[in-house]
Amino acid sequence: MGHLQLWLPVLAGLTGIVAQEDLYRKVFVFRKDPSDAFVVLQAQLEQPLRNFTVCLRSYTDLSRPHSLFSYATKAQDNEILLFKPKPEEYRFYVGGKFVTFRVPEGRRDWEHVCASWESSTGIAEFWLNGKPWPRKGLQKGYTVGATAAILLGQEQDSFGGGFDLYNSFSGELTDVYLWDTGLSPDKMRAAFLSLRLPPALLAWNSLSYEVKGDVVVKARLREVLGA
Repeated sequence: MGHLQLWLPVLAGLTGIVAQEDLYRKVFVFRKDPSDAFVVLQAQLEQPLRNFTVCLRSYTDLSRPHSLFSYATKAQDNEILLFKPKPEEYRFYVGGKFVTFRVPEGRRDWEHVCASWESSTGIAEFWLNGKPWPRKGLQKGYTVGATAAILLGQEQDSFGGGFDLYNSFSGELTDVYLWDTGLSPDKMRAAFLSLRLPPALLAWNSLSYEVKGDVVVKARLREVLGA
């Protein structure tokens, strides 16, 4: 089956009923490992991005590579990608190129990450559990395309498809946001603490999404702060 055929069922699904709800204190549970499941997110992007911030919170016991947030265009499958190749490393992609942030191996607890990027300087920021890592340079002068397939749980190797099941996510995801600006340090910490946040292109408290496969929306088992 070609990559275009892999994408067609998603497009067909998005013309039907798409859930939109406040997911406060709820999570997406990706139940299988490995998995062919994913969640399609809908964002109203009116123009290409020259700045952005993406944040999310994850809980998993995976030690193999897995994708957390995948934003693909027809021109570039890794337009924006948050990927964890191993427990002590995150990769942040913009326009197919990436920088690596090495982190302490997790305690098998919730991890909150935010990654931001600005085109004018090429500065990439990475925050883990409310704390900044040293900034790095990435794709200065680049522009992120606006016509995108945005997925949780899979890494796209083509527009909306081309999945490698052994890069799939298994576990729990929550507090997913995407802004068309770089957040200030105060707002980065506010995202970690689940405090009031500015309006976003994708917001967990008013998320438009469609589940594809074995993903279940459940209440959190406990509070996730202090991970």
